[in-house]
Amino acid sequence: MNISQREALELIESDDIKFVRLSFCDVYGVQKNVSIQSGELARAFESGIAFDASSIAGFRDESNSDLLLFPDPTTMTMLPWRPSRGGVARFFCDIRNPDGTPFSADCRQLLTQTVELYSKEGLRCDFGAECEFYLFKCDENGEPTDIPLDRAGYFDIAPADAGENVRREICMTLESMGLQPERSHHEQGPGQNEIDFRYSAPLQAADNVITFKQVVSTVAARSGLSACFCPKPIDGAPGNGFHINVSVGRTGTDEAHDEELFRSFMAGLLEHTPEMTAVFNPLARSYARLGHEKAPDRVSWSPNNRSQLIRIPAAPIAHRRMELRSPDASANPYLAFALVMHAGLDGIRRGLTPPPSCDKNLLDVSEEIRAQYRALPTSLAEAKQLAAESVFMQQVLPKHLLKALTEE
Repeated sequence: MNISQREALELIESDDIKFVRLSFCDVYGVQKNVSIQSGELARAFESGIAFDASSIAGFRDESNSDLLLFPDPTTMTMLPWRPSRGGVARFFCDIRNPDGTPFSADCRQLLTQTVELYSKEGLRCDFGAECEFYLFKCDENGEPTDIPLDRAGYFDIAPADAGENVRREICMTLESMGLQPERSHHEQGPGQNEIDFRYSAPLQAADNVITFKQVVSTVAARSGLSACFCPKPIDGAPGNGFHINVSVGRTGTDEAHDEELFRSFMAGLLEHTPEMTAVFNPLARSYARLGHEKAPDRVSWSPNNRSQLIRIPAAPIAHRRMELRSPDASANPYLAFALVMHAGLDGIRRGLTPPPSCDKNLLDVSEEIRAQYRALPTSLAEAKQLAAESVFMQQVLPKHLLKALTEE
């Protein structure tokens, strides 16, 4: 909803909403929230709601732990799985210091600032996310097991695909919350699924990813299942990718596509992805996924080729985009999108050009050929060290945030 504070307060009253959830993410993209009575929302808009930042991963220690949540009225949505009478509304929040300044480790505000930087440069970006997940059965106590919901494969149908009804409910729930799913299907792995939704501006796209994960987990639990976004939940089966589709253009122009701008953006993204890998792939299990089942581990690009770091999907020129394929479903979308934009902007400012395209399957060629292409980090420790030493990362991320992301 693109509404004001006043309109949000009026809706809260007219719709008999009793509870309001103030939502935010830690530096790793894990959603947190606090629930307040609806009568407290006006105070939250005006002066914020305090919380203990020392209890949130990557935020602060006990010696300086007070932070404030300020709800963004444009993100108001109802939680459709809660009762309609005395319902529950949710807002995403900005995080501020007690003096009113933005908190440096608030990744949502970092993305907002990056969008503002693009606007000043006369540029714009749109993002579309493809976030894969597994569905596992639960035991008699409701605890997750390692047994996948089914043994179906890519694009299979029911009854082999046992997740069809779950995906349908997820899509309907997303629609009721203002998201627009475009397609859903069974993925390659047993019990693995994918639901894609329409591209949007960066901040909305990142909010949508967080909402998507919450809806998937909630609907799965209501169906007696467990949803898993782990990068590599089953050895020998495909991991859960978080493919980031991004397009770039100039504001105030009717030109459908600027090829030079596109290529410079892509060149910057190719150059900086290795040092951004600690953000795109933040778990130890992330590195069991890279280099297997179409998950790239080399810096390369090509049209249509799913073994590459960046693929240029077949699409009309007006919808030309690049797909970054290395990130996995455990990544923080706010931070990931901000870094993609900064890397692309660096490529544009420096007028970089991408290397020649690679038309080989780099997951199935000799090591001699693979050695011709720069490798991504092979472990979380290596990725963190690369990020910590990166001049680019030091310039783009606040010192406190970079330290939180790279410390062992």
